[in-house]
Amino acid sequence: MNFSEELREKTAWTESVIKKFLPPEKGQQRAVMEAMNYSVLAGGKRLRPLIMYETYRMFGGTSDTVHRFMAAMEMIHTYSLVHDDLPAMDNDEYRRGKLTTHAKYGHAMGVLAGDGLLNLAFETAVGAFDEEKALENLGKIAKALQILGKKAGIYGMIGGQVVDVESTGQKIEEEKLLFIYELKTSALLEASMMIGAVLAGASEEEVKTVEQAASDVGKAFQIRDDILDVTSTLETLGKPIHSDDRNEKTTYVTLKGLEQASEDVEEISRRALARMESLPYKNEFLTELIRSLIYREK
Repeated sequence: MNFSEELREKTAWTESVIKKFLPPEKGQQRAVMEAMNYSVLAGGKRLRPLIMYETYRMFGGTSDTVHRFMAAMEMIHTYSLVHDDLPAMDNDEYRRGKLTTHAKYGHAMGVLAGDGLLNLAFETAVGAFDEEKALENLGKIAKALQILGKKAGIYGMIGGQVVDVESTGQKIEEEKLLFIYELKTSALLEASMMIGAVLAGASEEEVKTVEQAASDVGKAFQIRDDILDVTSTLETLGKPIHSDDRNEKTTYVTLKGLEQASEDVEEISRRALARMESLPYKNEFLTELIRSLIYREK
């Protein structure tokens, strides 16, 4: 089986795991559940939960406990996109080739759907304490929750979004831009790999190595996103192009130019892969997945 076929199979399986934890659309509040489910199921490659699972598997993990954290990660990622698309943020009406949540359900329901997904993410993850072997894994579950909360919060993704919003319309230096990328983009990738490693019983040093590798992957991913924003098309990318220009955002491309940005993606990605190679455990699919994430076309 080649990588593309394996990726399709694993992505479909990951999607089936996530679906198990989505809320049934019933009750008087079903409108928000419908908007939440639409947001999660509107498409996407499920890269963060898949990376979490493959990291977990690389370190020898076998329990289904990781499934809850996979679903929680995708809920958090999706809620961030729902809020990022709102009129007060990027004001985008299309994502992955479909109407964004607020464009389909209205601004208020877009806010509530994002809130609902964030809360459901932690409700889903803490359910790990009720599972059969929870007593054997209390420390691992608690550590995974700590990572999830920090990397998604003001010291992670939300913090990066704050600085990004404050910087709109301003010329910013490379150091500040990379700070935004580290928090806004890398943080959830770091959390995904770290949680997979922690739940599987990796050492502190090994968890630190995957955190550093994921940090580099996130930077390369975001720089690649900047490149695609000016070189791709709506049909290929699945979301509006030139949105950064429209929103007056400084990007890596505006600072360094396309050629230098492309060279830096290469350098950062090589560093990330070297960190993974330094680990005593290997997962060829995970390595190839990281490569595909960095060099994607959409």
